[in-house]
Amino acid sequence: MKTLYFECNMGAAGDMLMAALLEIAPDREEFVARMNALGLPGVRVSAGPSVKLGIKGTSVSVAVNGVEEESADPAAHTRGHDHIGLNEISKLICGLPVSEKAKSDALAVYRLIAEAESAVHAKPVTEIHFHETGAMDAVADIIGVCLLMEELSPELVLASPVNVGCGETRCAHGVLPVPAPAAAHILRGAPVYGGGVRGELCTPTGAALLKHFVSGFGDMPQMRVSKIGYGMGKKDFEAVNCVRAFFGETDEKAEEVAELSCSLDDMTPEAVAFAQEILLGAGALDVYTAPIGMKKSRQGVLLTCVCRRDKSAQMAELILRHTTTLGLRETVCRRYTLRREESLMQTPYGPVRIKTAYGNGFTKQKPEYEDLAKAAKENGMSLYEVIKKIGL
Repeated sequence: MKTLYFECNMGAAGDMLMAALLEIAPDREEFVARMNALGLPGVRVSAGPSVKLGIKGTSVSVAVNGVEEESADPAAHTRGHDHIGLNEISKLICGLPVSEKAKSDALAVYRLIAEAESAVHAKPVTEIHFHETGAMDAVADIIGVCLLMEELSPELVLASPVNVGCGETRCAHGVLPVPAPAAAHILRGAPVYGGGVRGELCTPTGAALLKHFVSGFGDMPQMRVSKIGYGMGKKDFEAVNCVRAFFGETDEKAEEVAELSCSLDDMTPEAVAFAQEILLGAGALDVYTAPIGMKKSRQGVLLTCVCRRDKSAQMAELILRHTTTLGLRETVCRRYTLRREESLMQTPYGPVRIKTAYGNGFTKQKPEYEDLAKAAKENGMSLYEVIKKIGL
């Protein structure tokens, strides 16, 4: 399986991730030229060699109207900079001459950032605005990473736990703790650590890119590495400030999951459905019921929850709390799956999410039912007419 592993011992930023991927891309010069031909307003991307503590890698710089974000005066961000909202950024991304997949990935990443800013500043997403230099810098980093990920097409993307650094950082709002609140919000659920290096190591853009593309965090798996990329950061520390990208092959293997099940004969259908929603919302891989016959000839249901093994204790507690069962059974089993991803297809009847599953030499695609149903209702069409019209 074609696998990409990010080593984030010194955190991650958008330019560092782009630089690491650029080192393993087939043609670096052509890619930089392609980035500069996209038409991003005032943006100029450059890449060159960088040596830190004797280690050679690549550094990527993004200048907006001749100014690099890292060199801008943070206090000036609140004085006279033009600001841009998520809608404007979305329109800009949708108008770029790139594939629908790259647009979909970029929009998803930027929405993670906007939603994080919305949460930490207690404002609706529609009221979140970014100062223009920083916004264009982030758009360039995000589009660059999305295009490189599309070009490399890894079947599996993994990363190490993320070093977020410690201390404080200065931004448009003043002095904030490290990790910055938006980055901390985005990285919820991912393994992070800090304390060894003072400074901001993981930016919101880096956090959002990792959250979107990485399917699992942990130690590097056994893999036959063919290429290694060093994406250098701008700052110097006692340790080499870089993201390393390892690209190679890993063997297909089954994932171990837990199946938790219990028999129920004294719950209403509504209460069973509520328990299912709670389990799925908490991260269960699947929850389903099946009709069964129980003692004293009672009709009942078998509730089964499939989850990753590290979540089995949490799911068991939820089942005991939200159902009438007095106990449940756990079975550990193997699960074989295809890799999955989601893209957004623009149609005359509105956007439709496309679910793609692939592996073992074949690919399956299926449109999201809710999007098709919404399009059918809004346009007075049948479900089958919508499917036929948009060519699915």
